[in-house]
Amino acid sequence: MDYSKPTDDGQKYPPPHGGDLPPPVGTPVTPSGINDIQPIPPPSARRGHGGAPGQWSTGLFDCVEDIPNTCVTFWCPCITFGQVAEIVDRGSTSCGASGALYTIIALVTGWPCMYSCFYRTKMRRQLELPETPCPDILVHGCCEPCALCQEYRELTNRGFHMSLGWDGNADKQNQGFTTAPVVERGMSR
Repeated sequence: MDYSKPTDDGQKYPPPHGGDLPPPVGTPVTPSGINDIQPIPPPSARRGHGGAPGQWSTGLFDCVEDIPNTCVTFWCPCITFGQVAEIVDRGSTSCGASGALYTIIALVTGWPCMYSCFYRTKMRRQLELPETPCPDILVHGCCEPCALCQEYRELTNRGFHMSLGWDGNADKQNQGFTTAPVVERGMSR
């Protein structure tokens, strides 16, 4: 398509990738946003402008921004915790295992915030988020549902589809990239 010529409505539209030429041959073209989903990168790759720490995308008490998650977290916080923990652990612990351990700790001690606080701290360090409005243990100890909702929203706002888990997000990120099939010896027509 020649982008220098006007279309039927008289406008000139640039190519979707923002350049003057089509993307090079072999460059995967995917729907907008799929390749933007990035796993939590190593600290050296996460530094923003001037190495300044990041900021939370939503406040601690902004639970009304995601009513369905707020309801799930209020009635069954182990689900939200499990989803957050799986992403923060990069899939090394499943949502179900983390949620079950959270439930056991809640039933035995009545203080699941001692466990979930650890994951808030881990997530904050990975994403270089500030410890606000107060230390993580106080946030989870006083406002456990709000803290879990904020962590869930933060990961969602950073491009993670929480219901897919770590492996599902990795698969979704890699959509559009194709590899040649492996041909094993003896496979012929």
